[in-house]
Amino acid sequence: MDAQLYTPSTAAPAATPTAVPAKGVTPTPALRETVYTKLRAAVLDGGFGARERLAEVRLAARFGVSRTPVREALARLASDGLIERGDGGFFVTIPNLTRLKDFYELRVTLELRGVARAIEDPSIRHDPAVITAELDRWYAMRESPPVPDPRFVVQDERFHAELSRASGNPALTDALVAVSERIRQVRMYDFLTRDRVETTVSEHIEIMELVRDGRLDEGYRALHAHVGDSMAVVLERARRAMSQMALHADRL
Repeated sequence: MDAQLYTPSTAAPAATPTAVPAKGVTPTPALRETVYTKLRAAVLDGGFGARERLAEVRLAARFGVSRTPVREALARLASDGLIERGDGGFFVTIPNLTRLKDFYELRVTLELRGVARAIEDPSIRHDPAVITAELDRWYAMRESPPVPDPRFVVQDERFHAELSRASGNPALTDALVAVSERIRQVRMYDFLTRDRVETTVSEHIEIMELVRDGRLDEGYRALHAHVGDSMAVVLERARRAMSQMALHADRL
């Protein structure tokens, strides 16, 4: 599993200008991909407000390119479902509560499957190197807790992706990473208080230690409680995250 899928992306607040193609010159495939990658990272990392229009001219100036690769990147992101066309242009896609609940439910299913498959098949072992490396990261956070910040969600996603990766099914991990990205824009507002961050750190360590020690049934139950042990819990978390996001948007 490529770590780039869930390590923090440097969503450029002031991207290093890329050479602007001369008028009439078709942007190269490399330039198109660069603009798409930077814009996608900015969208996923909360670089745009819920009501902020993604204007071609402003984005072209931000990335130091012509409008053509920006227009193409916007079209790709719309196809990905990460942005959508609204009144006067493109805006970041914010799932409604029903859609968000569906994504949360899928995430819970994918999360638990990584541990369940090891419980069902004794020949499957979680990769100890992956488990140890991730535990060390969270031990360090326990010693020096991160400041509450919406972008802590990226660290949270990495934990869950690494736990999945350790179980040995790359397709399962890819699916988990993809659904996590779709709800990141909302979930990031679930990490605005110190106690929420510290509780997350503590629960991650407990889950990973149980898996490391082969106590998979206990690990499964701890993970289930952590991500939502009932749809009522999942729905309440979705509602809470959306409420926090709305409050944040009102302050823009």
